[in-house]
Amino acid sequence: MGKEQILYDDGTHKCIMFSLDDEEVEDFFLSVNQFLIIQNNSAVLIDPGSEAVYEELREAVSKHISLDRIKYIFFSHQDPDVAASITHWSIATQAEFIISKLWIRFLSHYGFMEMSRLLPLEDGGAKIGFGQEYLRFVPAHFLHSPGNFSLYDSRSQILFSGDIGAAIVPNDTLNNEAKSFHNRLEYLEPFHKRYMAGNRACRKWSSEVRKLPLKAIAPQHGAPFDTAEDISAFLEWFEGLQCGMDLED
Repeated sequence: MGKEQILYDDGTHKCIMFSLDDEEVEDFFLSVNQFLIIQNNSAVLIDPGSEAVYEELREAVSKHISLDRIKYIFFSHQDPDVAASITHWSIATQAEFIISKLWIRFLSHYGFMEMSRLLPLEDGGAKIGFGQEYLRFVPAHFLHSPGNFSLYDSRSQILFSGDIGAAIVPNDTLNNEAKSFHNRLEYLEPFHKRYMAGNRACRKWSSEVRKLPLKAIAPQHGAPFDTAEDISAFLEWFEGLQCGMDLED
């Protein structure tokens, strides 16, 4: 069952979050957020996910914009819950695909062979125009993928952070109180301690993100951080987090 939330809408620029589930295999299915940014007649699709959610996501996206208006499809990293549907989207759209240059050779294992449609990101990231605004690809390497990026939308001031900030929160606790940073911490901490490489990477990403005017941080799993208090609390926690190789002993 899919859920949909409008994160931003000023009449010409809209950000939408889709959260797709399969209730029949709830115990084995990882709930994932997919995102769509629309400005006038162009769109960017973010982390569209696996083959399991492709049909439902395509239908949901089509209600907001024609698929031939999707200009870019961005993958924060290479995991199947992010990128495994790439071949389906290459057939359904004329979009260009943006991903770290580190993963270009891996995409053929998803059945994708149209390399001329790839826009590989250099390690330092990039900034591209999108309508009257811009999209900035913020390096997030080793958090958790060695080739990883967050995407910042300048108009909405939302940072789409991939697995950074992810929390697998049970559906029956998804109310406004449970969405606050402190009430989510028990779901955040185990994931981040295991999947993030180490505190040096956390601090590097946090220092770059603090330079951006932010209205929300929207991760690939769980609810966005959409208040100044929660954004500040999350960044303070994340830049001090001991994780990965810090905990090797």
